[in-house]
Amino acid sequence: MSARALSEIAHLERTRNYLLSGDVSAAMRLWKDYVHRPQRQLWHDDEWGDAYDDCCGNPLEARALLDTTMQALSPRSARELRQIVRRFDAV
Repeated sequence: MSARALSEIAHLERTRNYLLSGDVSAAMRLWKDYVHRPQRQLWHDDEWGDAYDDCCGNPLEARALLDTTMQALSPRSARELRQIVRRFDAV
């Protein structure tokens, strides 16, 4: 990501009451780790609940936070973040 996009994200984390410093990068890591899990684990989570959620955070909430962040960013920065998130979504 460009320095401009990272700066905008840092500004959002400082100025929005629903964000803390590092929340967006944590959401990116959580979503990336979740989508790269083996399919059998994802299926198990769907059938019996997500034990991953208890220790590491809810990946679906992390994805929702990324959507919210993309809406709050400038079009250029949102496009950069969207491009990264789409790669994870494609997995």
